[in-house]
Amino acid sequence: MATKDTNKGGFTDDEKAAMKDRAAEARREAKAAKGAKAREADLQAVIDKIESMEPADRKLATKVHEIVTATAPELNPKTWYGMPAYANADGKIVCFFKDAAKFKSRYCTLGFEEAADLDEGSMWVTSYALTAVGAAEEKTIRALVKKAAG
Repeated sequence: MATKDTNKGGFTDDEKAAMKDRAAEARREAKAAKGAKAREADLQAVIDKIESMEPADRKLATKVHEIVTATAPELNPKTWYGMPAYANADGKIVCFFKDAAKFKSRYCTLGFEEAADLDEGSMWVTSYALTAVGAAEEKTIRALVKKAAG
C-alpha cells in the first residue's frame, strides 16, 4: 500500500517521488540529442532502473524487458515516472513495468497506455498483475506487446 502523506488530500510520498522522476525524465529528454545517442541514453536509464529494483522485481522486469524488446524492437525503451517503459516512434508510451516496491504493492504490474492498440469493444484490460513469468505468461505478454505496438 502507498504511504500516506500528512497533508490532507495531498499526494503520498511515493506519488511525489514518481512526479519528481517524471520531471527529471522530461529535463533529460529536452537536453538529449535526437537519434541513436538519445536512444542509447534512454536504454541505459531503463537498464539502470531495472538493476536498482529489489531482486524479485528485478527478475520480472528483466524478463519483461527481454520480451518487449525482442517482440517489438521498434518500441524505444525509456523511463516514465521512474518506471521502465516502451514508447512508439511518436514518443508516446505504449507499455510500462511497475515494480511492486515502487508503491509498496504486493505485485508488479505490466500496463498499457492509450497508444497501445489493444482496443476491444467498449471495454478492455489495460494493466496486468504480474507475480511470475512462465511459458504461458510469456506467450500472453508477447501477444499483447505485438498487438499494442500495432
